[in-house]
Amino acid sequence: MSETLAGFATTALRLAAWLVLLTVVFVPLERWFGARHAPRPRRERVHDIAYYLISSMVPIVLLGVPTALLAVLAQHVVPEVLTGAIAGLPLAVKVALVFIVGETGFYWGHRLSHELPWLWRFHALHHSTEHMNFLANTRTHPVDMVITRLFGLVPLYLLGLAGPTMAGTAAPAALLVLGTLWGFFIHANLRWRFGPLEWLVSTPAFHHWHHSRNEHINRNYASTLPVLDRLFGTYYLPRHWPAEVGTDTPQPATLAGQLLDPLAPAPKAR
Repeated sequence: MSETLAGFATTALRLAAWLVLLTVVFVPLERWFGARHAPRPRRERVHDIAYYLISSMVPIVLLGVPTALLAVLAQHVVPEVLTGAIAGLPLAVKVALVFIVGETGFYWGHRLSHELPWLWRFHALHHSTEHMNFLANTRTHPVDMVITRLFGLVPLYLLGLAGPTMAGTAAPAALLVLGTLWGFFIHANLRWRFGPLEWLVSTPAFHHWHHSRNEHINRNYASTLPVLDRLFGTYYLPRHWPAEVGTDTPQPATLAGQLLDPLAPAPKAR
């Protein structure tokens, strides 16, 4: 019991330290280089911090069992010839494969969260932000986050790019950490453009169009690789910025309501 409490306290302190660091970095940058908005209500700022903590801790618990089962399943399903071939690849090639396969899975998990109504009920919360800021990255329903991450993790396990060993778990963990850190950047209120680099990596402009209200909300699904949107026909990046962001899907005002409402039975269409 004491070890569990100590581990929880350590995790909480680590998250608090990261939040301080992110705030120190992004708040001045957003004030200097971001669009001007009216001050957000205090309740929204409190929700941001709550979702930061929820999105950092809850998926660790919810993903523990599925990833363990994936590791066991992969041992019995994946042919040894495939795992042997993967193991024999140079480290740089394996890292590149982990990144490309994982990001492709995340792309389709994200896209389906828009295209399937029952998944959109959870994902709509993420699009409820009406003023982009770095903490919009973690304003996500835990169910939405877990499902999207599983879309990226399952192919890694089934292809033998991840497994139960320490080395096998390091690759997906590094992918998730990198994606989370980059997510703070592309959600930030930063009016920066990067020229030719925008062909290679996602940027705030690229992702802000994904958060635009209605018109282009079903574009730019990739978290880091815009080439996936080009490949699958969902790329959109003009020179100007979206006039407004958000969604017309109504959201409860309270934190508890936002978390519980998607779990309730969907209202029947008339």
